[in-house]
Amino acid sequence: MKAVLILKNKAGFTLVQAIFILVVLSLLGVVMMRLIGVQNSTSVFALQGARAYQAARSGLEWGAARAGTGNSCNGAMTVDNFMVNVTCSSQIFTEGPIGPYEVYRVNATATYGSYGSPDFISRRAEMKVGFP
Repeated sequence: MKAVLILKNKAGFTLVQAIFILVVLSLLGVVMMRLIGVQNSTSVFALQGARAYQAARSGLEWGAARAGTGNSCNGAMTVDNFMVNVTCSSQIFTEGPIGPYEVYRVNATATYGSYGSPDFISRRAEMKVGFP
């Protein structure tokens, strides 16, 4: 009679182990789903950052082209849904026998979204270009 009681107690203990294992596996599944979500959002932000950088580079090219033709190279534009602000300043240089030439410092900042929002991306690029 004692042996039967011992076997019944062990059967209940196996049920507790099974429930514990199911809870642990469920928690691991939730953690894995969150990690997958973080990986996806990280790759999306990396892609948006690269797009913002290329939009800023487009602003640099626009500013340099405007400066080369003697026009004002300050302005704003939209490139692929990114707001690009371009500013530039110039300085006159003379080096030895080389006559005076003008060097422009062009800055471009590309932004997407508003600051503080989860989808906010901003990249800044700068270049110097000289014209004789």
